[in-house]
Amino acid sequence: MDTDPGGGTPVLTLLQAYLATTALPASGRLPPERELAEALGVSRAELRKALAALEAEGQLWRHVGKGTFLGPGPLAAIGDVAHLARGAGAGDMVRARLVLEPQLAALAARHATPAQLAAMRMAMEASRRPGLSWRGYEGQDARLHREIAAAAGNPLLLHLFDQLAAIRRVLTWDRPRPHPEGPPPGHPSFAEHDGIVAAVATGEAEAAAARMHDHIAAVHRLIAAAP
Repeated sequence: MDTDPGGGTPVLTLLQAYLATTALPASGRLPPERELAEALGVSRAELRKALAALEAEGQLWRHVGKGTFLGPGPLAAIGDVAHLARGAGAGDMVRARLVLEPQLAALAARHATPAQLAAMRMAMEASRRPGLSWRGYEGQDARLHREIAAAAGNPLLLHLFDQLAAIRRVLTWDRPRPHPEGPPPGHPSFAEHDGIVAAVATGEAEAAAARMHDHIAAVHRLIAAAP
């Protein structure tokens, strides 16, 4: 998993979305680590890294023996994500993704290193583990998309991607699932991801952008069609 010091990891994105959409007790106390990791579909080790990133930013604090709490320090990042999500609609998010992510894929086709390509393939493989929950799949999906964004080699665009990814998770957090037990073996995103990464690996910038565009459009058509 990407653990750059900027804090924009996929697990951090999931955690920010959870905190922006979940009613915590008046004390601001977060659920126990085991419960929180299960809710996010991530390992406790991954969760601890995300919690540490928020703690370093002053957004939460920990008391040994009592738990982890939001505040009373500044909650700007989580508050900003929640505020932007409340002011945006699904159409705004889709249009923003279609502007940004295909261009990131094109840049990744020009700049991705072998190590970055290997990280993309690892995320794809992990997303197909039998019995993976939807939260687990979403974590690996977020990991793959961020690996592509990071491979573009532009820290400013990566920051924008991270903000948009967090807002997207807030807006889609409670959406219904056609298969509650997790993604089926033939989930269409698997083949779409394969096509994007294949174009990135062969340096086909236009193809990478087109496949990312088509993938995002297809995903949001499925979301819109869900009952």
